[in-house]
Amino acid sequence: MGDAMAGALNLLLWRMPQMAITLVLLSLAAWFSIGLMPGDPVSLAMISDPRLTPADIERLRALHGLDQSLIARYLAWAGGVLRGEFGYSRLFAQPVWRVLWPALLSTLALVGTAVLLAAGLGIALGALAALRPRAAPVVDGLALLAQAVPSFWLGILLIILFAVRLGWLPAGGAPDAGHSALPFLVLPVATIAFGQMAGYARHAAAALSAELSRPHITSARARGAGERRLLWHHALPNAAVPLLTLLALDAGALVSGALVTETVFARPGMGKLLYDAVMGNDYNLALLALLLVALVTMLATLLADLAQRWIDPRIGER
Repeated sequence: MGDAMAGALNLLLWRMPQMAITLVLLSLAAWFSIGLMPGDPVSLAMISDPRLTPADIERLRALHGLDQSLIARYLAWAGGVLRGEFGYSRLFAQPVWRVLWPALLSTLALVGTAVLLAAGLGIALGALAALRPRAAPVVDGLALLAQAVPSFWLGILLIILFAVRLGWLPAGGAPDAGHSALPFLVLPVATIAFGQMAGYARHAAAALSAELSRPHITSARARGAGERRLLWHHALPNAAVPLLTLLALDAGALVSGALVTETVFARPGMGKLLYDAVMGNDYNLALLALLLVALVTMLATLLADLAQRWIDPRIGER
């Protein structure tokens, strides 16, 4: 236990500075990418209101900090972030966190439910393929179909069938206050989960098949151990290592959202918000959303590494 704790602490001490450097470099790249895009806030204001005088334009440029260099504006923004001052969203005329928070909750409810459902169904299908070789072609075919079907096309089909023809579920949008959100989640969650299920099914099938063919599993089977016990108590814990990596990589989608699915079902979320912020040159909103996505992805990867070391201590030794 002491060695495991020491290994986890060493991993944290090694990864935390890397994460900080990555966030700084990512913020710099995003800041200059957005800053070099045509159409700054003052230019957009000049197009929308031709009555602006040169004095008004200079005042607006000073207000938005456009009279300074990109690096000076970045340093001012970074200093504010370190002090906990995230600024205002130019597009929504509100503090950035007040804009991000509802979109983040909506995306977590949508994509988080979809990822959990996809992981559960994918692992179940992978286990079926590993235990029943005759079912493997069926699982492979279903996984291939899930990867090939475009999400927007599947979403439209589900809307036509369950919302238009049958009238069982709403076609999209978000519920009003006091109404259940569950009916509004069913179709978009099914759309996302169907596509993500393929990766979990194929990885689980490959990992479980490899584990079930190992000598210690063969010996346990020869001693009369049941297939369920072999699967759940012996094969699955070892096969969980690559599945944890796949789940960690999907964590970025928990925050970045699913732009196509959110657009098809007219759901407010991080995907649409991030797209609008980048296209509208909303520096504060776009940068904070991008950094939030990167931070969640790196933290999820770190947690997956710690969980893998806990499941298989040999990883830390290597």
